[in-house]
Amino acid sequence: MNQEIERVKVLIIGSGPAGYTAAIYASRAGLSPVLYTGGQPGGQLTITNDVENYPGYPDGIMGPEMMEDFKKQAERFGTDVRYGMVTKVDFSSRPHVVTVDDQVTIHSETTIISTGASAKWLGIESETRLNGKGVSACAVCDGFFFRGQEVAIVGAGDTACEEASYLANICSKVYMIVRREEMRASQIMQNRVMNNPKIEILWNSETDEILGEEEVRGVRIFNNKTGEKKEIAISGFFVAIGHQPNTEIFRDFVHMDPSGYIKTIPGSSKTNVDGVFACGDAQDNVYRQAVTAAGTGCMAALDAERFLAAHENH
Repeated sequence: MNQEIERVKVLIIGSGPAGYTAAIYASRAGLSPVLYTGGQPGGQLTITNDVENYPGYPDGIMGPEMMEDFKKQAERFGTDVRYGMVTKVDFSSRPHVVTVDDQVTIHSETTIISTGASAKWLGIESETRLNGKGVSACAVCDGFFFRGQEVAIVGAGDTACEEASYLANICSKVYMIVRREEMRASQIMQNRVMNNPKIEILWNSETDEILGEEEVRGVRIFNNKTGEKKEIAISGFFVAIGHQPNTEIFRDFVHMDPSGYIKTIPGSSKTNVDGVFACGDAQDNVYRQAVTAAGTGCMAALDAERFLAAHENH
């Protein structure tokens, strides 16, 4: 069956702060962008309750509501926002060939990747049930809500140490749940948490259950050497075992680091492929904040606009 091939100037893959900001800039530049939302429209912020660190919202805002605002703003300037999942790409020549939901084919002159990253979770039922009710994968985003309280964090890498140190500044006590008797973190980060009187490291420990009905009340951990279980009273539970960028479908064309984050030319959103730009958490494993994602979305749209202007006469 011959399907009609659609041609677009700017195709945006993904719909978090990066994708929507790229859409706002591209549509205001008259480029009629088409944006596909992906499997989680609005991205990671849709599973965040209160966002209090995004400029311009003095009273804070709910994550899903904020993403709805971003979407409305993009649509107001003419972005064609569509629900669908990009399932295949071919960036070997221009226009790029992109397949959506295994059935729609789009030829795009430029493509902006803003597919984000997903937090890795422990995979226990109570973690899912209490997500947003005391369970979080971002201490910088949500630590503030637990000011002066006791919390726990799971993880043993640099990010976990960094987040534990951050939490120790605002919480009365931080329990760090570490699976082995050593950490993966760099020595300087390990020293920082070990020398912090507010952080207690629980070695050889794993999470058995997060306790609480409506909100987090505690955590039950077990020692994987002795099998001994114990319960700790906490009101916040943070998971810092890493993020996975949602970039697998681009692997054959776009340069990535070993973790799958897309490499961009420093100071730009350009990838190694002509006319393909990356923004947001798909290419940022350092900051991973809504406001930095939005900033790189702006960069990607401006880079795409300049690319199109330079290639108009070719």
